[in-house]
Amino acid sequence: MAESALLTVPLDALHRSLGARMVDFAGYDMPVQYEGIIAEHLHCRAQAALFDVSHMGQAVLEGPDAAAALERVVTGDIRGLKPGRQRYTLLMNAQGGIVDDLMVANLGDRLLLVLNAGRKNVDVAHIRAHLPATVSLTPQFDRALLALQGPEAGAVMATLAPEVAAMRFMEAREMALSGISVTITRSGYTGEDGFEIGLPAAEAEGLARALLADARVKPAGLGARDSLRLEAGLPLYGNDIDETRDPIAAGLGFAIGKTRKMGWDFLGGDAVRAVHDAGPRERLVGLRAEGRAPVRAGAELRDAAGQPAGRVTSGTFGPSVNGPVALGYVRADCAGDGSTLIAGLRGRDIGITVVPLPFVPHRYHR
Repeated sequence: MAESALLTVPLDALHRSLGARMVDFAGYDMPVQYEGIIAEHLHCRAQAALFDVSHMGQAVLEGPDAAAALERVVTGDIRGLKPGRQRYTLLMNAQGGIVDDLMVANLGDRLLLVLNAGRKNVDVAHIRAHLPATVSLTPQFDRALLALQGPEAGAVMATLAPEVAAMRFMEAREMALSGISVTITRSGYTGEDGFEIGLPAAEAEGLARALLADARVKPAGLGARDSLRLEAGLPLYGNDIDETRDPIAAGLGFAIGKTRKMGWDFLGGDAVRAVHDAGPRERLVGLRAEGRAPVRAGAELRDAAGQPAGRVTSGTFGPSVNGPVALGYVRADCAGDGSTLIAGLRGRDIGITVVPLPFVPHRYHR
């Protein structure tokens, strides 16, 4: 896509003023790094990093029995989601494949959905096709979304709104922050404590500058966001999950609510139940390579006999573990922790070990 055709986020001018290197991501001109991916990654693990994720899609679902209507196409227990709470769930197709992974927050009179950037238009059309006339889905793609992540995130946020300190992981609120009306959830995709803040685009720069004025906060780009989520063992749509992958093979069975497993009455439920009962042929697992060079997405994996065993779906250098980390699908018989595999890297074979996820423990504020 030509640069002139790229969409921009509300903080585009701020990113450039901070020296960001911009790249095309999901059709948006987005900051990939500022001072460097490793420095931004480690700062997030130690203090707090501010990410602009405004390219993601926010949408509101409302109407009588909106939760029940959404349950037709997602795996989560949405009717059981209490006001002020958020839940991770999966949007499904009729074949049991994952259309997207998304967040759903119950704001009391409506549901707030946060969709992946590259899937948001697909998601809206897919959800609308299964809604009754009494329920509406309204995209709010013009709103900004900021993510403050890291162990100091709570303390930083409390300087702007002391009541934020009492929020727990996956709690959702509507409130005023620095005089701005926002939706805020205690969540994120780094494995660290943190918050995601939805707000009008015109107010985004003011809030971003207020957060960056705190010495504990530095800006971080998509590069660090990717290495952070990979160390946390969190799948990326388009790499680790897509419409050809089911929740069981992807290790996302937890996103199928207990009540949903009683009837499997969501789109593709019968297909997912069949995999659940029989066991998947492949599983998404954590992978550690010998040496320091990362094994990238697309690398083929072989077993000890040299037979095809799977493929890497995400791979990078993990700054927090000081070594390469990866996710990949491998044959079920090779998916046990401690299993050894082989990958080709720059013309030579290297050893790969299946390891437990996450690579770095989650530190959510529960």
